[in-house]
Amino acid sequence: MFLSVFDLFKIGIGPSSSHTMGPMTAAERFLAEVAGDDWPRPTGSVVHRLGVSLHGSLAFTGVGHGTDRAVILGLAGYNPLTVDPDRMDEQLATIAAEKMVRPEGHQPYQFDPQNDLVLDKKEALPGHANGMAFNAYDADGRLLLRRIYYSIGGGFVVSEEELQTLKKQSRKPEAGDVPFPFASAREMLAMAAESGLSIAEMKRANEEAHMTRAELDAGLDRIWEAMDGCIERGLSQDGIMPGGLNVRRRARHLHDRLDEDWRQNRPNPLAANDWLSVFAMAVNEENASGGRVVTAPTNGAAGVVPAVMRYWQKFHVDADAAGIRDFLLTAAAIGGIVKHNASISGAEVGCQGEVGSASAMAAAGFAAVLGGTPEQVENAAEIALEHHLGMTCDPVAGLVQVPCIERNALGSVKAVTAASLAVKGDGKHFVSLDAAVETMRQTGMDMNERYKETSLGGLAVNVVEC
Repeated sequence: MFLSVFDLFKIGIGPSSSHTMGPMTAAERFLAEVAGDDWPRPTGSVVHRLGVSLHGSLAFTGVGHGTDRAVILGLAGYNPLTVDPDRMDEQLATIAAEKMVRPEGHQPYQFDPQNDLVLDKKEALPGHANGMAFNAYDADGRLLLRRIYYSIGGGFVVSEEELQTLKKQSRKPEAGDVPFPFASAREMLAMAAESGLSIAEMKRANEEAHMTRAELDAGLDRIWEAMDGCIERGLSQDGIMPGGLNVRRRARHLHDRLDEDWRQNRPNPLAANDWLSVFAMAVNEENASGGRVVTAPTNGAAGVVPAVMRYWQKFHVDADAAGIRDFLLTAAAIGGIVKHNASISGAEVGCQGEVGSASAMAAAGFAAVLGGTPEQVENAAEIALEHHLGMTCDPVAGLVQVPCIERNALGSVKAVTAASLAVKGDGKHFVSLDAAVETMRQTGMDMNERYKETSLGGLAVNVVEC
C-alpha cells in the first residue's frame, strides 16, 4: 500500500485532523453515497432528513475539537480544503436557523443540529476509537441508509468495510507500485545502500511513479506555502482562542520581542529554541482557532515540521526551494513508516503518535538538508521518537490548546536537537527506528483509554480539579 507525501501532508482546517478534517470528509462521502445508486433504495422513497451520531473519542471531545461543526458543514457540502474558515460561523448559524442543509447538487435535507447530531458517550463503535454513524431517513422517519465511518488519524477516513480490508491487507507497498517499496527503516536503509540514493531521492522516485516531476514539485511547493502562510497568520493574531478556556494567543507577542532583540543584535543564547518555539506556537494557535493548517502528520502536531523548516530558513544561508522539497519528502518517508507499523492517531496510541511522530519526521527532514547520510537521517528520527515514547493525549476540556500548543514547541526543539546529534555521529546507534516505532505501538496498546484523546485523565482532569 503506497502512502504518498500528499496523504501525510493534507491542507485543511483546525483544530483536529481526526476530529475535524476526518469527520467533514466522512460527511462528504456520505452525501456522495446518498446521491448514488449503490444502495437498495426502496421504490419511490426520497431522502428527507439526515442524522449523525458520534462515538468514542469523537463523542467525548467532539465539541472541544470542533467535530460537531465539521460534520454539519460537511453535510452542507463543504470540504476541509475549500471551506472558508472566516465564514464558518455564519454558515453554521444559517443551518441552525433553517434546520436544513443545502449541499450543492442535492435537494435540501432536513437537519436540525440540536436533535439530528448526537454525541453518544455510552456506545463505542467496535472498529476504532473515532467512530461515526450517518443515517438517511424518508419523510415518515423510516431509515433508508446507514453508513459507519472511522476517522483513523491524519484526516484519513475509512468505511466499516474498508477498515476490515485494511486490517487484513499487507502493510508493505506492492513492489510493482513504486521502485522502492520500503515498509520499514531497515528496508529503507538497505535500498538506499544498494541504490546509492538518498531517502528523499527514493521517495521522489516513488512519487514520480504516480505523477510527473512538475506535478510533484508544484504539490510540495503548495504544502510549504500553506505551512509558511499559517506561521505568518499565527504571528499576526492576538486575542483569546475559542472554546471557553480563555487561553490567550502568545505567538505574536513573543515574536515581537524576539524580532526586536534580533534587530538590535542583542545576545540570546536561547535564540534558536525561542524561534523554534514561536514558529510552532503560531501554527498551533491558528489550528486551535480553526484556521487553515497542514496535517504533519496530524493537526494536533501540525506545528513541528513547519517550525523546523522555518528555523532552517532563518538560520541557514543555504536553505532553498530544492531543500524544502527534500525536507518534506524525507519527513514523509519517515511518517509513512510510522503510520504503516504503528499509528499517528492520538486516539489509538496517545500523543506519542502525534507530536512524537511529527518530531521524528522533522528531525529526519532537518538531518537530510544538513547533509546527513541515510543512516544519520534514520538515527535523527529514532532519537526524536524515542524521547516522546509514552506521551499521553490529555487535552484539557477536549480543546487542542493545553498542553498541545506548547508540546509542539518542545517537539520542534527535540527534533532539531536530535538532528544535530545524529549528523555529528556516524549513523551507528544502539536503538533502531523500527524498534522505537514498535515500542510506540506496544505502549499505545497498553495505554489506558483515558489517556488517549478522551480528556478523561491526565492534565485534562487534574488541571480542573486543582
